[in-house]
Amino acid sequence: MSAGRYGGVRVLIPTGFGLNCEAETAHAFRALGAEPDLVHWTDLFAHRHGRRLADYDVLVFVGGFSYGDHIAGGLVLATRIRARLLDDLRAFLDRGGYALGICNGFQTLLRLGLLPGPDAPPHDFEPRADLAPNDRLGYRDAWVTLRVEPDTRCAWLRGIDRLEVPSRHGEGRFVVADDAELERLERRGAVVLRYVGPDGEPTEAWPHNPNGSRRGVAGITDATGRILGLMPHPDAFLHPWHHPRALVSDAPEDEFSRTGLAVFRAGLEAAASR
Repeated sequence: MSAGRYGGVRVLIPTGFGLNCEAETAHAFRALGAEPDLVHWTDLFAHRHGRRLADYDVLVFVGGFSYGDHIAGGLVLATRIRARLLDDLRAFLDRGGYALGICNGFQTLLRLGLLPGPDAPPHDFEPRADLAPNDRLGYRDAWVTLRVEPDTRCAWLRGIDRLEVPSRHGEGRFVVADDAELERLERRGAVVLRYVGPDGEPTEAWPHNPNGSRRGVAGITDATGRILGLMPHPDAFLHPWHHPRALVSDAPEDEFSRTGLAVFRAGLEAAASR
């Protein structure tokens, strides 16, 4: 893999207000040859940053505790984005931009209405799902195994069939109005990641499913496949030695193929090929 392969892909990582995963997220992109811009949300809201959102190819909503998770995780940040940056965000999406939301970022995308989104573009920013407190109340930090749904159109998951990554949250149970709506989202291909048990099948059982999401839902995409939101942290498993069992230390061809870095690479590949 050439170091500068994705150097032309413009990546924006907004920071601040309690978000705390920007360093490892930026490292993921740098490890793949891209140089992200880290910009405080305050400067984006005040339009003090020299570029617009639409000037970027990739926008990442990182994990953490934006605004202290007051009221609900990601809700205050989503509300401020809706009030100050909605036109810029719409232009970014209309231009074909790719977005990734991890943990608090996933919460923000859901509450902003970008996920799961309407059945077809353009986005209408209408919330259609939510993330509720875990079935077992409290914050849990542990490794989980995720299965990528076969034939997914999500650009961030191309070439990936399984991920083992840390999950750390207290508010990650994916909920919709009823089972009929969940089935509709499944038919649409919006459900792209599921928590699985030792048998490799989707599970609602703790601890393999840390929050009790119905049918093991762990990640969602929009109708375009360019936006991915997930609760577990691919940014926390970027190198083989990050795993407690050094799970991929013997990878023969590509040291990144079985780590969380595969998600970032897939997104950069899609953005570079746009």
